[in-house]
This record gives sequence, C-alpha cells and structure tokens, in this order.
Amino acid sequence: MRRKLAAGNWKMNGTGASLDELTTLARAHPTPTSDILICPPATLIHSAVKVASDTAIHIGGQDCHADQKGAHTGDISAEMIKDAGATYVIVGHSERRQDHNEQNENVRAKARIAMDTGLTTIVCLGESLTEREAANTLDITGGQLSGSVPDAATGHNLVIAYEPIWAIGTGMVPSLGQIGEVHDFIRARLERRFGPGVGRSVRILYGGSVNPGNAADIFDVPNVDGALVGGASLKSADFSAIITALEASI
Repeated sequence: MRRKLAAGNWKMNGTGASLDELTTLARAHPTPTSDILICPPATLIHSAVKVASDTAIHIGGQDCHADQKGAHTGDISAEMIKDAGATYVIVGHSERRQDHNEQNENVRAKARIAMDTGLTTIVCLGESLTEREAANTLDITGGQLSGSVPDAATGHNLVIAYEPIWAIGTGMVPSLGQIGEVHDFIRARLERRFGPGVGRSVRILYGGSVNPGNAADIFDVPNVDGALVGGASLKSADFSAIITALEASI
C-alpha cells in the first residue's frame, strides 16, 4: 500500500518569519495518515528541520548538484542537504529545466547522487502547452521518465511528480481524464522497467495549480498518490485543506 504524500514546494519564497506557517501546519496535523513534506528555500532548510523536529513533517531541498563537492559557486550538494537535516530533494522541476536548461541526463545525474546520499528523490516530469496541443504529452513524459530516472530507483528512494508546465501557477488544470491518462501511463512504464513490485510501490504525485477547491477531485483519480503543491503550500490554511482532502481519499 503506497502511503500518500502531500509535498509543498515553496520555491524562491520565504524568510525566517515564514516558519510560523510550518508550526501552524504541524499543530493542525499532529498524527497524519499521509506523509507531509515541505521544501523551503535552501537558506531555511536547517531552521525548518529544527521547527519540524518532533512533528510529523518532513523537510526537503528544492534541487541539488550532480557532484558532492567542488568549484560550483552557489550550488548545493545532496550531502549538504542531508547534513542540514532534510530527507527529500526535488530534481528536474520544469523551472530548473527551463531557467537553467537542464536536460534529462542532468536530472538523472542529480537523482542518482541524491539517491546514493540517502535522500528520497522527487523527479518531476511534464509537457508544455504546445506539446499538449500537439498530442505529444505521453511521448514527452515517457522520454523524461526514461531519461531522468536512474536504474537504482525503488519505491523507497523515488517519487515521480507529473506537473504539466502549462498548469503550474496559471490556474489551468488538466481534466481528470487527462491526469488519469498520464498517471496510468507512468505507472505502466514504471512496472515495465522495474518490475511490478517496484513499479507499483513508487508514488506518483500530481502538480499544477492544486488548491483546496480542486484537490479532492484530483485525489480521487487512480494512481494519483498525492500532490506537489506550489503557491498553495505557502499558507498553512490552504495546504492543510489539501492534506485533509488527501487523507479523505485514503
């Protein structure tokens, strides 16, 4: 049985004062039946881990370098993220792929070293609006899946997040049928590559304008094991409502 996961990606938002939201969230969900994850900016990881200690909330990083150390000014290694107390890391987010020209091989290298370091790795996939309109969604996500996920993936160290680029922060959301089609496709590809045991154990999240109003419907879609949430994770009240909807779907 895959344990559901509600993951919040704060992106480049938040200062020390924002950790009050984390405290409020922890109080609202002292004994959750799903996993709760917050990925704050790197500057807040260590402080967030302290705030979240003795709570059910996990803390993660938003990206890591493919090397553990070296002359990479401004970058952060998986080892540093783990040393700060985090247990998860996101790689391959569309904003990294677009803003930093990250290709599948770059994402795969980051995921490999994150897994080797002991971090649960969320690998993001998703098509652009042009690719969706050209009916290339499955080709794009399939290529990203095969190119970005290392061979050492298991249900313990890998989470997949399907985030159609055109839905991130836009308020646009695919139909439930479109979400289901992609999640079923990803599940089948995972089972074919890694075998039924591993393939069925990997959690597949949906991301892209998830909010308290649409979360329950999205979580009712088969093979949706939770969500990777952006803006709605910044306020504890919004993210709490999404967590509540997720747990109601269990």
